[in-house]
Amino acid sequence: MQDLTLFLEQYKKVIDESLFKEINERNIEPRLKESMLYSIQAGGKRIRPMLVFATLQALKVNPLLGVKTATALEMIHTYSLIHDDLPAMDNDDYRRGKWTNHKVFGDATAILAGDALLTLAFSILAEDDNLSFETRIALINQISFSSGAEGMVGGQLADLEAENKQVTLEELSSIHARKTGELLIYAVTSAAKIAEADPEQTKRLRIFAENIGIGFQISDDILDVIGDETKMGKKTGADAFLNKSTYPGLLTLDGAKRALNEHVTIAKSALSGHDFDDEILLKLADLIALREN
Repeated sequence: MQDLTLFLEQYKKVIDESLFKEINERNIEPRLKESMLYSIQAGGKRIRPMLVFATLQALKVNPLLGVKTATALEMIHTYSLIHDDLPAMDNDDYRRGKWTNHKVFGDATAILAGDALLTLAFSILAEDDNLSFETRIALINQISFSSGAEGMVGGQLADLEAENKQVTLEELSSIHARKTGELLIYAVTSAAKIAEADPEQTKRLRIFAENIGIGFQISDDILDVIGDETKMGKKTGADAFLNKSTYPGLLTLDGAKRALNEHVTIAKSALSGHDFDDEILLKLADLIALREN
């Protein structure tokens, strides 16, 4: 039996070192570099990189083959957080218990730091000499979709436009499938591409990731209602303040908890009965469901 805590500690060290190295060793304007590193080193669970590593392990491939993919993905995730926190969007002062980027460096530098992280991610994917050119192109194409107008960015706009409106459960799911889910799906399916998984494995991993993505957002909405601010490192009640539709708001708190458990169960079931070394991947699914921040 493999210990999840040891796995997370081992690969968090790997991803943290890679993120720092990729930024620190490049010729970047000092204040811009400082701003980029401020958010990259702000902590966090590194869920998306962990999904890359755990999926590669589930497919019996060395997880270290996904270091650059995981690094690029975490940079794109971090850019999205910097921009989400801006006054023009969610207007948050704290992230992971620290001042948000724009509160420290100002709006203009924060915007540019996000832009720099986004574009650097594509360079990192292109430079991955451990992967074939075909695989690199596929990963770049995939992350362009997942993070772009049809994925995360489109979902963010839909989320902003849904403020002060009553949306249906179907509409809410569509928003978060793009805003939150697409990068989680990329974490898993990019690893499947690197590992040259067969079509059935890829299909099942995608089902796993789609349901984990929904579960992650439901968990996020639940924590915004009942979470401990000291553990979360940010204020709760932000969704209610912005009058956003949420899963607890549409389903009740108990209904949202049931939906969370249902999606985690579906995710885990998608991997059963197939040739996956999926112990850590299954434990990650439970971690997402039971997280406190």
